[in-house]
Amino acid sequence: MDDDPTDPGAPSPGDSSPGGRTAVVEIRGLVKDYGRVRALNGIDLTVHAGEVVGFLGPNGAGKSTTIRCLLDLLRPTGGTMRLFGRDPRTGGVEARRRVSYVPGELRLPPRSTAGEILDSVARLRGDCDPARRADVTERLGLDPHKAAKGLSTGNRRKVALVSAFMSRADLLVFDEPTSGLDPLLQQVFRDLVREAKARGTAVLLSSHVLAEVQRTADHAVVLRQGRIVARGTVDDLRGNAAQRVEAVFPGTAPDLGAVPGLADIRTDGRRLRARFTGDPAPLLDALARHRPTSVEIAEPDLDDAFRDLYTPHADDTAARPPEAHA
Repeated sequence: MDDDPTDPGAPSPGDSSPGGRTAVVEIRGLVKDYGRVRALNGIDLTVHAGEVVGFLGPNGAGKSTTIRCLLDLLRPTGGTMRLFGRDPRTGGVEARRRVSYVPGELRLPPRSTAGEILDSVARLRGDCDPARRADVTERLGLDPHKAAKGLSTGNRRKVALVSAFMSRADLLVFDEPTSGLDPLLQQVFRDLVREAKARGTAVLLSSHVLAEVQRTADHAVVLRQGRIVARGTVDDLRGNAAQRVEAVFPGTAPDLGAVPGLADIRTDGRRLRARFTGDPAPLLDALARHRPTSVEIAEPDLDDAFRDLYTPHADDTAARPPEAHA
């Protein structure tokens, strides 16, 4: 996870973290302009070996643009980037040998079978494990004999995921990796990410699906309109979110508007729903006075944490170029 670059204790590019972990990805002050439109505005991001970092944001936030700059598929306007300690522009070929990337939009050779595509990837990479390929193919339920032109969106995604996980890459980069997969296969994907992490592989997981990141990532960085608006461990970000409160009373739900920290209060007959932050004692005292028949106080999830962060502010740039909507 990256530190504020103004923090004197933040590691400089090329350094390991205080815990001795190697920084695989280091991005500082990344800027990308499309004409007069600024798609990325000072992105800072670090991913260490054996770490899963969730790269979160709504569509158009700049997630894919950041990844493409890191992999030298786009040229940035400003800032510095290091991939395994190398500048992607000058040392990118060697660095990219250690990366496996699954883009959000997949294009596969239509006349090749899934197995033939995986054979081609294995020959190009030279670091693929046949036993691991067979294992991941089976776990994802991919039929290697089917031609790519007849594959569904989910099955095309399976081909890309097998090609990523069968390699010995030191960095896995996923852009919306579970699009088109059913919930059971999404769980298989999460298991594969955890196994990669256990082997010391770094994982950058870009997604707008909050639950996906909540279940896999150690840390999360949240983008909106090309800016980082939040960062921290998943637990920290959840801890900053309001808890959901629901109570049912014997009679009409009381007015609890004076309770500190209680907001978005909605009543419907005997039922009260609200969001809550802060010291729970005043809320519990108020509920006890009215003797509810049931009370539920739910722990926040990432959806709660990012609801406000995902809402565009009035000062956000209205126009975004097509390249920035990734």
